[in-house]
Amino acid sequence: MAFQIKSFKELVSMTKEKLDEAMAPLRVRAGKAKAEGEKVALETKMVDLEAAINQLCAQKELNFTAIADKLDDYDLTERRLKQITNLVEQLFPAE
Repeated sequence: MAFQIKSFKELVSMTKEKLDEAMAPLRVRAGKAKAEGEKVALETKMVDLEAAINQLCAQKELNFTAIADKLDDYDLTERRLKQITNLVEQLFPAE
């Protein structure tokens, strides 16, 4: 077993900075996972919007306002995905 429990005295004597330092790798992993979850949610939304746009375009009576609204939603989601992808690359550069 590589992990060794520290003595209570040692744990109590650790400063907050040392504790924060020990937690840093976990916080990084959690941040990356949260970012990936956000990206997946946006990609899913884009696929749903594509389907909705195609469905609106296939209707007998075209509602151009509704189609334009969905296109706006798609463009906003696509822009947000690019922003988050760029932010993730800046926050978590390849090691």
